[in-house]
Amino acid sequence: MSINPIRDQVLVKPIAAETKTTAGLYIPDSSTEGPTRGTVISTGKGRTAKNGNLIPLMVSEGDTVMYAKESGQKVKVNNEDHLIIVEDQILAIID
Repeated sequence: MSINPIRDQVLVKPIAAETKTTAGLYIPDSSTEGPTRGTVISTGKGRTAKNGNLIPLMVSEGDTVMYAKESGQKVKVNNEDHLIIVEDQILAIID
């Protein structure tokens, strides 16, 4: 199944939070609260301004992004969890 978001919607595949440090220490659940990371799978064309001009999105396919934990609508794509979120809910692009 293929999902193609419209307007300023973005399809994101969440990245699982780390539960162990590189030194082998376990990270408690309370430390993983807060923003979540994911990979942009596909995007809409952009938002339409009041004058009718198309404002392109700042994110593109393949970007790793940070978003608020409870953002978006959960969807299944090929039996894998994804989110459809509005670009405004994206907090940052991670380099």
